[in-house]
Amino acid sequence: MTPQDYVQQKAAASGSSFYYAFLFLPRPRRAAITAFYAFCREVDDVVDEVSDPGVARTKLAWWRSEVAKSFRGQPEHPVMRALMPCAPDYGIEERQLQAVIEGCEMDLQQTRYLDFPGLERYCHLVAGIVGEVAARIFGQSQPQTTEYAHKLGLAFQLTNIIRDVGEDAMRGRIYLPVNELQQFDVKSQEILERRYSDRFTALMKFQADRARRYYDEALALLPPEDRRAQKPGLMMASIYRTLLDEIERDGFQVLHQRVSLTPVRKFWLAWKVQALGRL
Repeated sequence: MTPQDYVQQKAAASGSSFYYAFLFLPRPRRAAITAFYAFCREVDDVVDEVSDPGVARTKLAWWRSEVAKSFRGQPEHPVMRALMPCAPDYGIEERQLQAVIEGCEMDLQQTRYLDFPGLERYCHLVAGIVGEVAARIFGQSQPQTTEYAHKLGLAFQLTNIIRDVGEDAMRGRIYLPVNELQQFDVKSQEILERRYSDRFTALMKFQADRARRYYDEALALLPPEDRRAQKPGLMMASIYRTLLDEIERDGFQVLHQRVSLTPVRKFWLAWKVQALGRL
């Protein structure tokens, strides 16, 4: 199996909404974003799939070393062998990949966030930086597009947090800020035991409203000169906002299930942005 085949399988197997946006890219950009996305999946899977935190730390340390070696011209892992030829063309930097690993390491160090600024730093590392790299690969030409990409990445991550409350609870993690749980009188134990209440629904409505504000703020920051190039990000925004609407329409029943859109619906939403140029 070639490195390119490996990253293609890794990206396709995830079933992520991101994959549908990649389909409309020219081949070189699609190869770059697929390799980068596969890297993100690899390091994220270390935290989600390795039950022993010590083993997970060792694996992330290996990835830190692998990234450093790759930027010195010695990639070993198929993901890095697929990604490194693309790095010079799209301005992919070592510090960006190391930041993604740092964000994943945070999951091994803490399972709660006291307030939103603390959560925001985590989101910046695991999603904002990802948005920054993706924007460059898509064809960024304006400096302001980086700010748009950071904010859109944050909106995506907040949507993921809302969708995954139940799954995260099974891993002992609660990403909803502690002071906001207190504001809505929702106890951590209620979430860990996956118990619904009107208070929980109100808390989740608060989370969804904030995520939507970040989508609106991100789109307002996108310079007109880059709108065409950044269509893949707009496709993902359409898919994720639709998912957020679906979760709310379902009454935030996220503690016992993972709400998702069908592949056909994701493709349709992506195609609409590609064809019509709007969400």
